[in-house]
Amino acid sequence: MLPIHGLQSRLSSSLYDLGVNFFDTANVYERGEAEKVMGKALASYPRESYVLATKVFNTMGDGPNDRGLSRKHIKEQAEASLRRLNADYIDIYYCHRYDPETPLEETLRALDDLVTQGKVLYIGVSEWTPAQIVDAYAIADKLLLDKLIVNQPIYNLFNRYIEKEIIPLGEAKGFGQVVFSPLAQGLLTGKYRAGQPIAADSRASSKNWSDKQLNEASLNRVAQLSGIADELGIKVSQLAIAWILRQNNVASALVGASRPEQVVENCAASGIRLTEDVLQKVEDILQG
Repeated sequence: MLPIHGLQSRLSSSLYDLGVNFFDTANVYERGEAEKVMGKALASYPRESYVLATKVFNTMGDGPNDRGLSRKHIKEQAEASLRRLNADYIDIYYCHRYDPETPLEETLRALDDLVTQGKVLYIGVSEWTPAQIVDAYAIADKLLLDKLIVNQPIYNLFNRYIEKEIIPLGEAKGFGQVVFSPLAQGLLTGKYRAGQPIAADSRASSKNWSDKQLNEASLNRVAQLSGIADELGIKVSQLAIAWILRQNNVASALVGASRPEQVVENCAASGIRLTEDVLQKVEDILQG
């Protein structure tokens, strides 16, 4: 299922009719304001009907203890997130990044305590290296602590680093991937074209993308992928999402939305099955 990342308050109950039941946010998004918006938007729905995920690690204040994965910061931010979300528990609590300044055992013990207390159901990480994940499993095995069940890495047609080590590790250890940036920050929507100026209000303009992200070669590949999508009667964005979801170890792809129609379009991608012939055509374009 495709979760909604950064829920917009005006998206209505029609989301549930589409099967959307997974909502992802983080404490650092607008210093907690995103969690408040999400809490209000979900207030009228039965808590058991959706999965709620948030994160901890990034800077939340000006003090020396207002960041990282120390026991103190994890405990304080978990309590703060619960208040902002107006929730009794968090389904998935991610370590937003790895903290080299805190002993991994301390972090894992703090997370295990939250699970034992019923404030968190499952724990995960985001953008940790394979070695860091292996260390976490070794410590959890040794100390009989709750184990990671999910990883949140970047993954899309133009960024496939997780295929080499992360996905095989997930298959071996039993954790899945909930990937972010499936549309490469909008590059895979097809709205950027070679030889055409970038709109001043576009993501590419505001993010100051590098030439590595938005270059003629990438745009030409998107144009070729759009040709495949046209043949299938779908949008290139749907092709990109369906390509991600073909991976057995990928549980979900995080998609953002600013308009309800984008949600409908993205959700439709979860039902698209790509044939081996189509997958090979996509691979040929990516490797060309």
